[in-house]
Amino acid sequence: MDTTRRERRQGQAVVRGKLVPDSTHDQRLLDRQGPADWVHMDPWRVLRIQAEFVEGFGQLAELPPAVTVFGSARTPADSPEYAMGRALGRAIAEAGYAVITGGGPGVMESANRGATEVDGAVSVGLGIELPFEQRMNDYVDLGIEFRYFFVRKTMFVKYSCGFIALPGGFGTLDELFEALTLVQTHKVTSFPVVLMGSEFWGGLLDWIKGTLLGTGKIAEQDLDLIKITDDVDEAVRIIVDSDRARSGQREEELEAVASQDAEPQ
Repeated sequence: MDTTRRERRQGQAVVRGKLVPDSTHDQRLLDRQGPADWVHMDPWRVLRIQAEFVEGFGQLAELPPAVTVFGSARTPADSPEYAMGRALGRAIAEAGYAVITGGGPGVMESANRGATEVDGAVSVGLGIELPFEQRMNDYVDLGIEFRYFFVRKTMFVKYSCGFIALPGGFGTLDELFEALTLVQTHKVTSFPVVLMGSEFWGGLLDWIKGTLLGTGKIAEQDLDLIKITDDVDEAVRIIVDSDRARSGQREEELEAVASQDAEPQ
């Protein structure tokens, strides 16, 4: 073994030989004229990711019960889908829930807009940094911009009672199947996923039934994870009923724990 190789401790790590950098993190941090590459390295990204989680949790911690609405950013303001999103946002707010969207235009804007039409409602936008410009829509009361999709997804799930998806593209499908996977694998419980627009979603549902279920890739009960409707009131009712059932279950669990604690030892 070559005992002449350079060695340096870096936190919990030990590096030797060619892996020893020419400068330390402190040097690169304090040298204003030095290279900026260090801000793009994985250890620094971890801190940036942590900061995004802390910021998201801090901003959303006192948010009332909320419902997330997904849908295309490309939906025109004069389209039936935009009108549906606006009516949905208003109905969610009237039911006492905050409305969360991705904060962009199209369907996201329509749901945020509907929420602002209800006194006292909270309209939230969780944006994402993209290679192309997409500003936060004007109907957001609380807007947070994220660098990382997975941090943003955590906020959607953690602070929502359920998802409602209107017609959308790859982003909507990504969020839809992420939610379904979390429910299917019991990572989240009592989390309804509602699809609005039977004509748009019907082909996908047929494929899920015929191909996924037909070839044994999912179980029969997995189909129950998806609800589809064209009615705004029904979509909101599905969310509300699920939320009440979950609240009732929690109360029963708390009562059971309290009764056990009250029993003499």
